[in-house]
Amino acid sequence: MTDTNFSVTENAAKRIAFLASKEARPVMMRVAVLGGGCSGFQYNFSFEDQRNDDDLVIERNGASVLVDSTSLELLKGSELDYVEEMVGASFQVKNPNATSSCGCGNSFSV
Repeated sequence: MTDTNFSVTENAAKRIAFLASKEARPVMMRVAVLGGGCSGFQYNFSFEDQRNDDDLVIERNGASVLVDSTSLELLKGSELDYVEEMVGASFQVKNPNATSSCGCGNSFSV
């Protein structure tokens, strides 16, 4: 898959590369959308060492991010960012398709 409807900010790429470097084996971050959460869908972040045939692979600044084709439908035009705030630091998805989201930002509806 080469259609990049999903982007990764420089901050997110740096943080992913840092976290991946702490793993015992080479890993890529998977961004997935799962059913559930308080708004209908929720974002899921995990590290994996294998990619699937239907994965979009985004590489930036030494980091690799995987998005499966089903999740990509809900993430079109979205951006993965890493935000450091006084209350903590986290990966955040800026999703233009979300019509509403919960207070924590981990759950959304379309």
